[in-house]
Amino acid sequence: MSERIVYTIDEDGVADVRLDRAEKMNAIDPAMFAAIVETGKKLTAEKSLRAVVLSGNGRAFSAGLDFMSFQAMADTDGEGLNVDLSERAPGSPANYAQLAGYVWHELPVPVVAAVHGVAYGGGLQIALGADIRIVTPDARLAIFEINWGLVPDMSGTQTLRHFMPLDVVKELTYTGRVISGEEAVKLGMATRVSDDPYKDAMELAKTIASKSPSAIRAAKKLLNASGLVSVEEGLMMESELQHAVLGKPNQVEAVMANMEKRPPNFQDVD
Repeated sequence: MSERIVYTIDEDGVADVRLDRAEKMNAIDPAMFAAIVETGKKLTAEKSLRAVVLSGNGRAFSAGLDFMSFQAMADTDGEGLNVDLSERAPGSPANYAQLAGYVWHELPVPVVAAVHGVAYGGGLQIALGADIRIVTPDARLAIFEINWGLVPDMSGTQTLRHFMPLDVVKELTYTGRVISGEEAVKLGMATRVSDDPYKDAMELAKTIASKSPSAIRAAKKLLNASGLVSVEEGLMMESELQHAVLGKPNQVEAVMANMEKRPPNFQDVD
């Protein structure tokens, strides 16, 4: 199943993950769902991982769901798909379909999505699972499901609420309106525009990878919980996570490297 995703991890701990179905504009078929979940699990287990760049090969990030492939699967009674996409994934609040987007949110390290061409429907929801989205000015993004009489069901409704006003999310969901990369940034759906989002995403990931991995992972966990727990719980988590990194080898190394004006040499996170 992994032929739908290609990835490498460089010496800095940055994973270069690419949707790899270029001839279909990276449309999501059953094999793509399986490959994304498989890749997410493998990356989660990588102790040396520092950051991820998520992109799509070819002309687009992802054109969304490949309805023809799912119809063909239905015609053969599900042959070729070895998991029920509506089944809850072990250790996650998401089912297997939702995990295609949510796995990037759950990954313990930051994920930067580089978006070009189109990101429609499920393709957009995959990008929405990333921590940061860098898009071309002329990229085309849409919560497209309403055009097929459907609702977003790959975790986008849960990730969007972290960075967009609810009324804007509703307008785009109710209409299926296609927006440009520039408008996506203005509305909060994307972080910033770039003529070369992959290059800028990789540079950002390298910067993140140069920081203490213990602090970065703690920061993502803390910020992901922000707004979803009570203020009391959030402040307690802040205190506990700070205590967990304070005085530990990676925090000491960060201080020493700054004082000695040298590159840090951090340890992998257990």
